Amino acid sequence: MSNIKITCVIVDDEPMALNLVESYVEKTPFLELKQKCSSAIEALECIKNEPVDLLFLDIQMPDLTGIEFSKMLPKETRVIFTTAFDEYALEGFNVEALDYLLKPFDYAEFLAAANKASTWFSLVKGKNQPIVSEEKEFLFVKSEYKQLRIKLADVLYFEGLKDYIKIWLKDNPKPVLTLMSLKSLEEELPKTNFMRVHRSFIVSLKNIDVIERSQIIINKQRITVSEQYKSAFLEFANNNSL
Repeated sequence: MSNIKITCVIVDDEPMALNLVESYVEKTPFLELKQKCSSAIEALECIKNEPVDLLFLDIQMPDLTGIEFSKMLPKETRVIFTTAFDEYALEGFNVEALDYLLKPFDYAEFLAAANKASTWFSLVKGKNQPIVSEEKEFLFVKSEYKQLRIKLADVLYFEGLKDYIKIWLKDNPKPVLTLMSLKSLEEELPKTNFMRVHRSFIVSLKNIDVIERSQIIINKQRITVSEQYKSAFLEFANNNSL
């Protein structure tokens, strides 16, 4: 299991439930409890002042339900729902919960959910960073429990999709899917060959076929250059125009 520390907050309007989950957190070495809150309103103020990685979040609470609260969280903060109402399970996963614990749950069930969170945070916080060659000719990425060698010259573009990246390659109709952030990948790629042009896209500058106003065409795929990245891309285009 990873050595990474996961900061967390417990949110439940039932004091006994709060204390039980607190006891579970305290016996789990990779969890670091920052606060326990008796309402979503209280938790909202808490994480505003000190963001955390993970919430153990009850669903059925007065004023603001756990489902409603989860939709207000920053994307970096993940949720494990804890509730006595199993009809909420599907809705919980629809808001991208890491897991769902049905009350009453024991420590073994809690630990299984916490381990799932640990695996997720290990991947996104560094354990799944791409290994790029010193010559910047290829990178290794984890995909389907394997380390795949990807030649940078074969990459058309990278597409960010929530917590995953699709790597689109020449002569390959299906992308390689890997769990990592587009931001961490961007920091590793050679700036002379790759450029972020959109929140969800990093393109291979050498494989651009057409530049048409604010769009790039690569292998028949149209990619919009967003306002945030337009000035840097226009500078590249101007420097490479006759």
